[in-house]
Amino acid sequence: RNMSSAGPEGRKKMRECDGLIDSLVYYIQGAIADHEPNDKATENCVCILHNLSYQLEIELPESYAQSIYMQRRNISSNDKTPGCFGTRSRKVKEKQQDTPLPEEKSNPRGVESLWHSTLIRIYLSLIAKSTRNYTQEASLGALQNLTAGTGPMPFAVARTVVQKANGLPSIRAMLHVSHPTVKKTAVSLLRNLSRNTSLQSDIAREVLPDLVSILPESVPESDIGCETAASICYTLFNLTQSSSHNARLLLSADGLLKIITISMNDSNMSSKASRAASVLLYSLWSHTDLHSAYKK
Repeated sequence: RNMSSAGPEGRKKMRECDGLIDSLVYYIQGAIADHEPNDKATENCVCILHNLSYQLEIELPESYAQSIYMQRRNISSNDKTPGCFGTRSRKVKEKQQDTPLPEEKSNPRGVESLWHSTLIRIYLSLIAKSTRNYTQEASLGALQNLTAGTGPMPFAVARTVVQKANGLPSIRAMLHVSHPTVKKTAVSLLRNLSRNTSLQSDIAREVLPDLVSILPESVPESDIGCETAASICYTLFNLTQSSSHNARLLLSADGLLKIITISMNDSNMSSKASRAASVLLYSLWSHTDLHSAYKK
């Protein structure tokens, strides 16, 4: 677990180690089958896989890039992804283009397992069944890493999470846990998912009211709270930018006054949250058909 966070070369060596990833996945599958999602070894395995999924699309060997992602040459290698447990912040494009999906192998081995739907379902199962905060956070964080890029792989993972594996209810539950970093990572994952235009209606219907409900009444005093509030605002921005229906949903969930309050706070600590709230307000005002509702 410690070695898996040692940097790009360490990740590369561990991904290439024959049988290592397969063994980790095998162990977690056994723990879930035995109804033991809370043991320490499972937590360690998930944290390793979380770290190995960091910057995966950028760091994939060229052979994988050519055989799996035909559009790889059109993907910018400058896009960075959110890091392990959110400690290394990276800006990613807020819009993710709909691209042809890669074919999945029925029996993935090694590094192929890291983005396979089997492991995605394992992460979602752990999010739902484990009560260990580190296990929940690592599972959410792995999905966050896998959905952070702009190519076919992140989009395929996002579609699996939202539509194929019905993962939104489990992620939504994590918005209401008391552990701040678990909540923050869940919001960051939703922010990545919300960049996919074809998934926005599903996401808005399932979690938009919950996002509004956990938005603070005023700017939080902690750094984690401010980052979470900013991520919520950017997620709501993605969901409402092109949808008057979703903007009305935000309004009916009593989100407008919260967003205005956050946007008006200009202290140094809260600048990230207030800026995100201001961007969201500007976007909401672009729906001219809602102006009278806003004024009311």
